[in-house]
Amino acid sequence: MDRTGGSGGGSDRRQPEESKPLLGEMSAPEGNKMGAAPCRRALLHCNGMRYKLLQEGDIQVCVIRHPRTFLSKILTSKFLRRWEPHHLTLADNSVASATPTGYMENSISYSAIEDVQLLSWENAPKYCLQLTIPGGTVLLQAANSYLRDQWFHSLQWKKKIYKYKKVLSNPSRWEVVLKEIRTLVDMALTSPLQDDSIHQAPLEIVSKLLSENNNLTTQDHESIIVAIAPLLENNHPPPDLCEFFCKHCRERPRSMVVIEVFTPVVQRILKHNMDFGKCPRLRLFTQEYILSLNELNAGMEVVKKFIHSMHGPTGQCPHPRVLPNLVAVCLAAIYSCYEEFINSRDNSPSLKEIRNGCQQQCDRKPNLPLRLLHTSPDLVSQEATLTESRLKPVIVTSNEIHVEVERNNTANQKMTAGVGNDSEPNLIDCLMVSPTCSTISIELSPQADRILGCYVEILKMLSDYDDWRPALASLLQPIPFPKEALAHEKFTKELKYVIQRFAEDPRQEVHSCLLSVRAGKDGWFQLYSPGGVACDDDGELFASMVHILMGSCYKTKKFLLSLAENKLGPCMLLALRGNQTMVEILCLMLEYNIIDNNDTQLQIISTLESTDVGKRMYEQLCERQRELKELVCHPAHIAIAQGALCSPQMEQRKGGPTRLTLPSKSTDADLARLLSSGSFGNLENLSLAFTNVTSACAEHLIKLPSLKQLNLWSTQFGDAGLRLLSEHLTMLQVLNLCETPVTDAGLLALSSMKSLCSLNMNSTKLSADTYEDLKAKLPNLKEVDVRYTEAW
Repeated sequence: MDRTGGSGGGSDRRQPEESKPLLGEMSAPEGNKMGAAPCRRALLHCNGMRYKLLQEGDIQVCVIRHPRTFLSKILTSKFLRRWEPHHLTLADNSVASATPTGYMENSISYSAIEDVQLLSWENAPKYCLQLTIPGGTVLLQAANSYLRDQWFHSLQWKKKIYKYKKVLSNPSRWEVVLKEIRTLVDMALTSPLQDDSIHQAPLEIVSKLLSENNNLTTQDHESIIVAIAPLLENNHPPPDLCEFFCKHCRERPRSMVVIEVFTPVVQRILKHNMDFGKCPRLRLFTQEYILSLNELNAGMEVVKKFIHSMHGPTGQCPHPRVLPNLVAVCLAAIYSCYEEFINSRDNSPSLKEIRNGCQQQCDRKPNLPLRLLHTSPDLVSQEATLTESRLKPVIVTSNEIHVEVERNNTANQKMTAGVGNDSEPNLIDCLMVSPTCSTISIELSPQADRILGCYVEILKMLSDYDDWRPALASLLQPIPFPKEALAHEKFTKELKYVIQRFAEDPRQEVHSCLLSVRAGKDGWFQLYSPGGVACDDDGELFASMVHILMGSCYKTKKFLLSLAENKLGPCMLLALRGNQTMVEILCLMLEYNIIDNNDTQLQIISTLESTDVGKRMYEQLCERQRELKELVCHPAHIAIAQGALCSPQMEQRKGGPTRLTLPSKSTDADLARLLSSGSFGNLENLSLAFTNVTSACAEHLIKLPSLKQLNLWSTQFGDAGLRLLSEHLTMLQVLNLCETPVTDAGLLALSSMKSLCSLNMNSTKLSADTYEDLKAKLPNLKEVDVRYTEAW
């Protein structure tokens, strides 16, 4: 009997399914990865027809029960039994009808189907195919030749996949299993069916096989990967297969399989994946692949070439999904480096607390009130009122070195209105009573350190592409990294290159991402400015960011107000050191009347007068602003207008501000330059808190005849400076030495300062004996803080 079939009743001869053993011999040599694939693909291309995989459909069914010996007579007879219409479903295990009656009362298992053939001889029913089952034949008749061929290929596919699932679920000899995998892959590649499941089904079978057999050798790993490689050219690997690939990347990063097989797979993932949240193992596989590239001899050079291949040779990357996917991989990898620290903290400190160097909640010392000596009801009432008024704009808890500033219009009005009132601090007092940048100690494991270094380098590479930079800046706003990463000095130091690239880009959509997205949330501008957690320079990057933002900011006055509120101290410090951008900023603040407080204005003017470029720009400003010129020509400020410098051997002349706060990170040289730029004879309140001054600045402090309050909190001011102060500043009333390196040798010298009424020696090396001696010799001492000392 001639049994032929084709896409349209064609002429190509088909062998009965039962004559093709499932575990057949491969006809190609071992060196050919895909076996007989080339010749079979050629046959497919000659045919050219494509079909969608059927899952269900309407078809006519006829079942003939007969002994096998009478088959030819029945099939060649002109009269056949009746046909029944059925809606058949091709399930994973069987063929079933939606109406289980008549011929299809029971479903037909794929394991029971011995063969599937097309019937196209002269006397056969039209558009019919035959399913051979034990004890009979099932005939299916379609409406046309295309539907018949579609049913034929779909039934063959379902039957073969069912058999492969059973055979590969219980492997015995791995060399035979490997051949079956190659045959399965070849079947998927040459199938005329077009459907996502055609390539995914073999991958899922192999994935399940690998997940259930963990005792494979490395050679088995590589052989399986090479066998399924053609299926991965146009398909994402399933989750379990991704896990298998990750394991291979970790165990054999230098294997050629990584370069030859995984590279096109990862390239496809990066170009086409839409959401790693739905496919996290795809992201993990991509992450491990990049790490394996970094383990090669050329290291980051190989990674760089891979990134360049993803971008393409032109100036514009043609694949819009590549950058977001790469950034998602980088962010997840960097997060994994700090996951141990994140999970180990039950009460994780905020970024603000990390920046301020506070201890963890469980280790923090309790807040205790200052210890009062010789208490007087009038004094207590007066101090309470004074403390309450000060705590509205500024809240300082010394044991945590934690400062909060109330930034509201009411508080600012109180500051500006209370000029000359000691109970009201000025703008700089509120802004600059802040600690220096302090990071928590984070030690990563060697593996985590390598991962961090690799993916930060990739972020740096991405920032070098002009077309990617706007999208990269947008993806990094708001800041997507955990606070543990931002507190890690190595990470922020390496990431600084990326932020610098944003700050150098003239496009507004790039450098505007340096700012925070909303009030109360830190952006890159805040983190890399002096006092920020990531600042490791003297403000060069901050000056660069300010320069580019001022050049394109359409709300200049609003930006100046923000700088005056949050970063006036760093601006003044950089201007004091001759930075032209900051000098321009201070001049604009004066020109636009950003600063209302008289003392703060005088301090800005003194800062401008301390450098040549500042003098020149301030003179130009005075010519444009007559009211500023009148302010300068006021008798109290003539010395400033003329740029007169005080002799180092003389006391400061009368005039100038009454309150002054030096920006954090200021040095002895900065203080000397500022005090030598004008008149400070009226200065009564000086704050050097959280600066880098030492005892060497004492020779400049003793030239301030009106000084009554001196804040040296968290500086390097030591015993030598205290002895010099005690000899000259006998009228000093308030002295803050909290967290300074002073010892009993210097503190004993304070006994000559009879005017002291408030003394803070918190966290110093004060002994109990010295404390008792000071109490006896300082009769006016009403308020003292000796917490966390031997005397406490």
